[in-house]
Amino acid sequence: MTSATPQSPTSAWGRVLLFSETIKFEHSVFALPFAAATAFLVADGLPDWNPLGCLAVAMVGARTFGMGANRVIDAQIDARNPRTASRAIPAGSITSRQVWVYMGVALAAFLLAVSQLDRLAWYLSPIVIAVLVFYPYTKRFTWLAHLALGAVYIMIPPATWVALTGELNWGVTWLGIGAMFWVAGFDIIYATADIEIDRAQGLNSIPSRFGIRAALWISRSFHMMTVIALVIAGTLLEVHALYYVGAGAAALLLTYEQRLISPTDLSRLGAAFFTMNGVIAVVFVGFVIAGTLVN
Repeated sequence: MTSATPQSPTSAWGRVLLFSETIKFEHSVFALPFAAATAFLVADGLPDWNPLGCLAVAMVGARTFGMGANRVIDAQIDARNPRTASRAIPAGSITSRQVWVYMGVALAAFLLAVSQLDRLAWYLSPIVIAVLVFYPYTKRFTWLAHLALGAVYIMIPPATWVALTGELNWGVTWLGIGAMFWVAGFDIIYATADIEIDRAQGLNSIPSRFGIRAALWISRSFHMMTVIALVIAGTLLEVHALYYVGAGAAALLLTYEQRLISPTDLSRLGAAFFTMNGVIAVVFVGFVIAGTLVN
């Protein structure tokens, strides 16, 4: 008895929805808030809507391109992993060629949006593209792949500042460092789900290299560094007190996230990764924005 061949959507809208699901479009909530917070910090209040809109398009375009590249590059790896074998490309619901088309549209949107911002941002945009394409390959040769993913997020606050001012600010660079350790920390948690299959496929991650117990401690240390970096950023940027309330709330939520899982119980991994990190991003950035508006 043969298994049924996966059916591809017949309508254009259906294919767009499938692609959005393929790249987990809703996870943009992890990245967009840091760009928005930086825009409000630059303006020290409500930013102009035009550059804010361009930033949003650039962020969504870059993330869509990067996630599409990740799915295409990792398609064969995903096909050999029971957890990811049902993803659209391995399952045959969408082809790599179709994903490349959507990636091209996303890249065009990113470049068009960046062209409307500061010229320096345009000159630096190839770096963003290179990092997005490079990241999926890192798990093939280093267990520091989690920090390579973090490198995508470390760029967001400084890139936003440059796009709006044409200058780099050390305070906002520390905000990016905080984002890097936050993302790397929760990516380590997520990677615990694939520890055995990663070892079997010769893929590198902190859990597959050091084991779940050590990996969770490394994740906790990364999240401690996140809070430290956020405080340093706030000090250098001379922010409103509400910023520190947000940093404190993030610290408490990160602590709760870490307590959701243990080396012997990963049953709440989904809540720790998806739910909590969305809440953390929105809560912290909400306080940052509120502080700029009060100022």
